[in-house]
Amino acid sequence: MNPDITRERQNATFDVEKLTHILDGGNEKTKRRREIEAMVFSDPDFKEEDPNFLSRSERYDQAVKKSAQMILKLREYGIADPEEIYCYKNMVLGHHHEAMGLHFVMFLPTLYSQCDPQQARKWLPLAESFQAVGTYAQTEMGHGTHLRGLETTATYDPATQEFVLNSPTVSSIKWWPGGLGKTSNHAIVLAQLYTQGNCHGLHAFIVPIRDLDTHVPLPGIVVGDIGPKFGFSEVDNGFLKLENVRIPRENMLMKFAKVEADGTYLKPPSAKLTYGTMVFIRSLIVGESARALSKSCTIAIRYSSVRHQSEIRPGDPEPQILDYQTQQYKLLPLLAMAYAFTFVGQYMRQTYHRISGDITEGDFSELPELHALSAGLKAFTTWATNSAIEVCRMSCGGHGYSRSSGLPDIYVEFTPTCTYEGENTVMMLQTARYLVKSYRQAQAGQQLSGIVSYLNDPKHQRVQPQPVAGRPTVVDINDLASLVEVFKQRAAILVELAAKSIQQELHHGKSQEDAWNNSAIDLVRASDAHCHYVVVKLFTDKLGEVSDTAIHSVLSTLALLYALHGITKNSGDFLQAGLLNVPQVLQISNRIKELLSQLRPNAVALVDAFDFHDKRLKSVLGRYDGNVYENLFEWARRSPLNSTEVHESFHKYLKPLRAKL
Repeated sequence: MNPDITRERQNATFDVEKLTHILDGGNEKTKRRREIEAMVFSDPDFKEEDPNFLSRSERYDQAVKKSAQMILKLREYGIADPEEIYCYKNMVLGHHHEAMGLHFVMFLPTLYSQCDPQQARKWLPLAESFQAVGTYAQTEMGHGTHLRGLETTATYDPATQEFVLNSPTVSSIKWWPGGLGKTSNHAIVLAQLYTQGNCHGLHAFIVPIRDLDTHVPLPGIVVGDIGPKFGFSEVDNGFLKLENVRIPRENMLMKFAKVEADGTYLKPPSAKLTYGTMVFIRSLIVGESARALSKSCTIAIRYSSVRHQSEIRPGDPEPQILDYQTQQYKLLPLLAMAYAFTFVGQYMRQTYHRISGDITEGDFSELPELHALSAGLKAFTTWATNSAIEVCRMSCGGHGYSRSSGLPDIYVEFTPTCTYEGENTVMMLQTARYLVKSYRQAQAGQQLSGIVSYLNDPKHQRVQPQPVAGRPTVVDINDLASLVEVFKQRAAILVELAAKSIQQELHHGKSQEDAWNNSAIDLVRASDAHCHYVVVKLFTDKLGEVSDTAIHSVLSTLALLYALHGITKNSGDFLQAGLLNVPQVLQISNRIKELLSQLRPNAVALVDAFDFHDKRLKSVLGRYDGNVYENLFEWARRSPLNSTEVHESFHKYLKPLRAKL
């Protein structure tokens, strides 16, 4: 054990194990997670080659092997609870993704939620026994987030009672679905439905794409892998071109909308029913943000406690780089953010489960708010995390650039969350649509409930923010309740400004659509402020559940740092709105420095509480024992380039070159 890291752990002012229980959601959850972890890490079948030393084809091969093994092991161990399955897979996969991931997160859930009873009897046994391995083919080369623009067609032919599917243009080729390239033999294809000469918009169809026995693509199906990407080397993201592919009428998912034998179209009872899966995935992504950020902070903070460099005072030994205020300022606000996002992830999961129950009972009243919240928080947390991982990497100096650090992998595997399951700017604009609608309802005298109830408050309904001198500012920068209030007021003011911008555009004769587009920057800022308020509020609310005084104290310091750091990064908003004055902003900068010093002794203990096993962190720099240098050397020696002392290129090019000169 490295002596520096041992000393760091001795400095902790709280019980790390108790904090781990809070992060896991209870000590039973921690116990079960560690049991599952031990099951995976002691399993010889999951011993693998370091993917960094493998080719793309070998990485895909290793991933498919893992997927197949996981299916058998989960059955063998009787792990059936969805959260436990998710946990087991996270342990097996580390930073990487599963080759068959979309079979589980999109193909099966869509069958469960959209098959009618007859279809369920046919397709669920096939999918659950992996005779049918599926993916979800929605995105096309030319359209992603804008679903109405998708061009794939499914035209009903009443003479044969079949749908004929086509990719009419190059841009309509399905592009990106995971598992589509080489793994799946079925796809749920989203296509524009045409029957009796009318288009009825997007519907889902089950399309066989490969032969069940030989796995050869079926007639009319052009399918393959889209080539190397920034990351995701394990996953065969694919393309699919459909050329007059005929499927039986019963292959359209018909729980809600139906096409009868003669081609008559029956529309679904509620357009909102399809929201469910989307909201669920976005809630999961908030949890993924917390996890990726927690891993990155663990690596950077542990490494910063064992790395010594330069000198603060001439002649003294080289200090740990975590003793530099600049390093603390880079990393400790990110650590606070990791805790904030972890608690937001817990809240999203609980809210989703609660509202799902209501939806099952036929109560859709809370769905619009959950939809708006999950879209906004998905964007807010992924954008922030994406930048933060890169800060963690750079704070590790040159060694952070080595794949041995684990940080390049965390980054490339995480960064697509900013564009998949809804491109982030579009997500923010969806949230803004809900906020503006709520603001207008409040203006019309309706009482709002839920998380937007702050828009009811009459004191926000002034024409413009008052000048600072106009009213005394009563913000206590050491009081979290007071800070939640200023974040709330900032959100209310920015929502109001965005709504007024739209009004002004309309007043100048612009159409609704142009008024919206010309106000889009303000709308995104309003959504961002709304999400920021929600995160600060949820972090503060969480403190009320913590009874252990030592943990309460350190979490309060983190929450305060998260809130104050958020103010300094957006100080223009707070100053412009007259919520804070310049002396207060300067006071906040000084207070942040004090908080960094307070948190410094607990930095390593706070990342230890995330409880990432070395085999899960997969980082030479973030090792629990802190023995970085010995292991870095050992890792480098394993590089395939070192398998021979003299590389063949020497004999092929360098030696002949000498003879020619």
